[in-house]
Amino acid sequence: MQEIDKKYVIDLSKKKNEPKWVLDFRLKSLETFNTFNNPTFGPKLDIDFKAITYYKDNENKLTDDWNKVDNNIRNTFCDLGVVKAEQEYLYGVTNQYESEVVYHNIKDKESKVIFTSTDEALKKYPDLFKKYFNNLVKYSENKYTALNCAFWSGGSFIYIPKHTKLDRPLQSYFRIESASLGQFEHTIIIVDDYAELEYIEGCTAKSYSSTSLHAGVVEIYVGKHAKCKYSTIQNWSKDVYNLVTKRAIVEESGLMEWIDGNIGSKITMKYPSCILKGDNSRGNSISIAYANENQILDAGAKMIHLGKNTKSNIVSKSISVNGGLSTYRGTTKITKNATNSKATIKCDTIILDNKSKSDTIPNNILSNSSSTIEHEATISKVNAEQLFYLMSKGLSESLAKELLVMGFIKDFKHELPLEYAVELNRLLKEC
Repeated sequence: MQEIDKKYVIDLSKKKNEPKWVLDFRLKSLETFNTFNNPTFGPKLDIDFKAITYYKDNENKLTDDWNKVDNNIRNTFCDLGVVKAEQEYLYGVTNQYESEVVYHNIKDKESKVIFTSTDEALKKYPDLFKKYFNNLVKYSENKYTALNCAFWSGGSFIYIPKHTKLDRPLQSYFRIESASLGQFEHTIIIVDDYAELEYIEGCTAKSYSSTSLHAGVVEIYVGKHAKCKYSTIQNWSKDVYNLVTKRAIVEESGLMEWIDGNIGSKITMKYPSCILKGDNSRGNSISIAYANENQILDAGAKMIHLGKNTKSNIVSKSISVNGGLSTYRGTTKITKNATNSKATIKCDTIILDNKSKSDTIPNNILSNSSSTIEHEATISKVNAEQLFYLMSKGLSESLAKELLVMGFIKDFKHELPLEYAVELNRLLKEC
């Protein structure tokens, strides 16, 4: 078993000038990581932890002035379209480059909305930070939550006060430029009672022959009658292990929506979760996984019903092409006390050739007689007759397959803002 020297954690905490409790927490997390094995389910993870760079500092300190950001970093985000989106569409934006957030801005600086990096939140709002950090996703859950908590750096910290409804989304963008880099952002979102938030996350990385690792953690707290919509489009390069833990807890009559797009990476393991704690709370998850050559996308969702009259809905779209493997892996659990609750799961898969594969691995648990779980799964394979029909209308084979894919994911695109739906189309055409 590969172990990581605690010197790296001590140096990181010292560099960030953190309080002693944070260093102690990091060391405890690293000790847990060093004793844990890889997950016993899903794809095999063959990561050389001694080859990973766990933190990469840069001379660019956090700023809200775009002109003060390093020119090379600025050009990277401009090419990705992040700046244009901020100017035309977003309420606020945070850009993380490698291990640190380098740029942060919010339209209304006089509002009581908190939108900053997690590192800044530790300094400026220590009591609020400590209340929510590692409260919903524990460091000791698995090897990669422990690794995140040992080396976390960056990520977004958002607090939406009671009765506050933002008219435009907030966005964070995460970029890996270096080979063999580990990125360990830790995002915390609190949407207080009767408040509403739409949040968008984008992730990309350059392609290298050596493996990079993304092991993020997201903790979301949705208050009474509050709403949170969290949309992700990740297009990591094919040498990135994408191992993420995302979880929300939803109070009475609250709503949590996960919109999750997985296109890139070498291996993805990601299962956004909702704990429906309050009565009449709701959780929705709609996702796509596009597995191309040499890609394994193991993704899905988890819905845990605790409150009465709770509802959840999971829609999973999987696409496999050129020998890729896509797997839906999910858990839906309606507990004994979650009476009169309803859960719906729909898994649709399209396989575009004879080399590719797709699996559906559900775990559905119903513990009372007044509730229902409905699960529907379909697998379709593009055959010669379908392609021949479309090609007889003048389309090339590649365009015919593209048309089938775009029709297959129309439900997912409908949930995205127009600008991001257009970007998704572009990314899929390039795959």
